[in-house]
Amino acid sequence: MRSTDQMHRTIAVLTLPQRIISLVPSQTELLHDLGLGERVVGITKFCIHPEEWFRTKTRVGGTKKVDIEKVRALKPDLIIGNKEENERADIEALEKEFPVWMSDVKHLRDAVNMIAEVGNLTGTLPAANDILQKIADAFGTLKPLPDFRTAAYFIWKDPMMVAGGDTFISDMLSRCGLINAFADRTERYVEIGPAELAAADPDMILLSSEPFPFSEKHIPEFNMICPGSPVRLVDGELFSWYGSRLVQAPAYFSTLLAGLVPPDLAAR
Repeated sequence: MRSTDQMHRTIAVLTLPQRIISLVPSQTELLHDLGLGERVVGITKFCIHPEEWFRTKTRVGGTKKVDIEKVRALKPDLIIGNKEENERADIEALEKEFPVWMSDVKHLRDAVNMIAEVGNLTGTLPAANDILQKIADAFGTLKPLPDFRTAAYFIWKDPMMVAGGDTFISDMLSRCGLINAFADRTERYVEIGPAELAAADPDMILLSSEPFPFSEKHIPEFNMICPGSPVRLVDGELFSWYGSRLVQAPAYFSTLLAGLVPPDLAAR
């Protein structure tokens, strides 16, 4: 069969691929939840969910540095990657030898399309549709903040980096009723300094658990820069993973928002 991926590339794929490699953690978890089991033969060292696969599946390097020889040894009939997660040079090398289907996810609708197409590619469309229904139901329960407030979402410490407007994270913020304080920047991930953060003066600062593992010890530094802005540690997987983990995201967002809404607003 022939398929057009999210980078508008047409690739030829076996009707039911039997040797699949995933180069993206969130899509690896999706393949598991689609019930692909032994048909997935390779993952990256960052594909930590499910834990059983992390322990037992062959790892083919990282998302940014794929071990081409390990991929060749696995003889895949389908490789699934992502425009942002994977290096262009790696993908160009792999597509010379194997079918490589690429996702490009910036919004929830892109994630929905990706899940449906991966289900179609792998012959697991009923399972994909079940996941998509659960995602739709979950987001249907999410109530954004009653008054929009700005947020700076940090993904890295040294240098300080925040999510820009053209990212999946920014779309998730907007669904929570939060305005990305750096949405107007052209970079997808924006390097900033303390002065820029102070000038933006966001209503809140969110420190992600990934890719940099922010923890409680980092909060005082941000309190010093923006004394009036509450600082929260947040689960980066639930803000940035665009596979089947999206089923869990709205409930997490609701709990997070409940801790941010003043009692007078919560009563409205």
